Amino acid sequence: MGDLIPFPQQTPPAREPEPAPAPLWREAVGRELREERQHQERTLADVAGDAGVSTQYLSEVERGRKEPSSEVLEAVGGALGLGLLDLTARVARRLHEARRVTPRGPLALAA
Repeated sequence: MGDLIPFPQQTPPAREPEPAPAPLWREAVGRELREERQHQERTLADVAGDAGVSTQYLSEVERGRKEPSSEVLEAVGGALGLGLLDLTARVARRLHEARRVTPRGPLALAA
């Protein structure tokens, strides 16, 4: 017979990795609260007690599982020495930075 000629291999075109979604507000708030609490070397129970919320609830807020009310944010922020305006400004900066890293379009933060 004849020689076998190998079939040319096609490499699939490289796809750009999809950007990670921007964090949700509650996730950014929780991360900010946790980082501040850890920076102060305080326990969940200590901060929760000062804020008048349960340790379980504060844990869920820090993990971005619960959407805290402004009253809870004021209480927890206050227990950490942060006013609501300071906390909100920190979270806004965090979300702004996340948007620079993972752009999703002009309405990414409004969703």
